[in-house]
Amino acid sequence: MASGKRKETALLAARAGCYRESMPPPSLRRHFSRLWSHALHDGPPAMVAIVPDGYCDLLWIDGRLVVAGPDRAAAFPVIRPGATVIGARFAPGAAALWLKTPLSALVGCSVPLADIGRKDTAEFEAQLADCPDPSAATALFGRLLEEAARDAEEPARDAAMIFAAANSTRPASGLLDRLGMSERQLRRRCHQHFGYGAKTLERIRRFQRFLDLCRRSETMPLARLALEAGFADQSHMTREVGELSTLTPAVILNQLSLRQRAD
Repeated sequence: MASGKRKETALLAARAGCYRESMPPPSLRRHFSRLWSHALHDGPPAMVAIVPDGYCDLLWIDGRLVVAGPDRAAAFPVIRPGATVIGARFAPGAAALWLKTPLSALVGCSVPLADIGRKDTAEFEAQLADCPDPSAATALFGRLLEEAARDAEEPARDAAMIFAAANSTRPASGLLDRLGMSERQLRRRCHQHFGYGAKTLERIRRFQRFLDLCRRSETMPLARLALEAGFADQSHMTREVGELSTLTPAVILNQLSLRQRAD
């Protein structure tokens, strides 16, 4: 477990600057679930926590295209104050095919796209480097993805079903039968498309439900948040949230709640 100091001082990425996300255009929705940008505040660098969400992202940061693989626990990257990061979040089942790489090889890693071997990387980076400002780079980033998507393989449908089950407070019964898979095959598919097994994906998506509840909450007590998110009880939530983020539920609620954001 991380030190008590980190628990008290780490700032969730959503609070470290101006974060915006949007639905991608129809031509990209099979491959990407969100397009986003994150403009960090100027000033002294904060300890920013990037918490796991079960996704893989493609980023434009510091003049390079970078693949941010799925995480098992919070990462604390050093990001230049005032920087703007542009990103695209792969849809479930799309990243491994797009990158020609199983996501189990990218867990906890940030890897330059050029190192993964996409032939169009240098050309895309050169075009993005010529953009005069972050707004122009964001627009061009989307257009380049649309260009690349024309030749991309279709996302794996079974991965979307697995993700939907993990994302539910009541995971779908009979999933193995509906997919026509054995437990071993399910584990292999999860490692291919999410980087880890179904149980870890369920833990991470339950944690994300907790974060969503915190964003909508003004006065909801922690015990109620635990039950609404799908934890067995408050102590279960405290343990899981600490392992995945290094923060306590109370610290996260304080950072994300509607009441705090209004202040």
